[in-house]
Amino acid sequence: MQAHERLLKYVTFSTASSETSGTHPSTNCQFLLANELKSECEALGLVDIYLSEDCYLYAKIPATVGYENRTPIGFIAHMDTAPDFSGEGVKPVLIPNYNGEDVILGTSGRVLSRAMFPHLPTLRGRTLITTDGTTLLGADDKAGIAEIMTLAEQLVKNTIPHGPISIAFTPDEEIGE
Repeated sequence: MQAHERLLKYVTFSTASSETSGTHPSTNCQFLLANELKSECEALGLVDIYLSEDCYLYAKIPATVGYENRTPIGFIAHMDTAPDFSGEGVKPVLIPNYNGEDVILGTSGRVLSRAMFPHLPTLRGRTLITTDGTTLLGADDKAGIAEIMTLAEQLVKNTIPHGPISIAFTPDEEIGE
């Protein structure tokens, strides 16, 4: 599966954190994505997979033979989205071959303008993934999760030589927990 396909799947999980809950994780909905990621880790054959009662998910990609003593590296991303705007019922929009102009977000009246985002024209010709303007997309940091899971799949599937790799997915980053 490609990273953008994973992102489109992950953004369907509503994972907003809550600054007022007093619990860890601050919202139980973060466990829905954590359990999905745990299942994906298992299916990929990752090891030492652990989902804590506080919704921290850890897994390891074993080193390839001959690389066991290389310096380990780790990748981390957070599962929650900001509670400031709804992340329920996300409707991602793909804009293939983007023209470099302002991006109108559905019929919401919201616009990603070149004045506010001067780098937009540099993305001309690429495929953009946005929200329809009625919700957050949740790309912060579900895009990071998608990249890490795609990396894990590519390393395992293609037996690309590598040292030990640890991955972690955390809750509640958006509220500083």
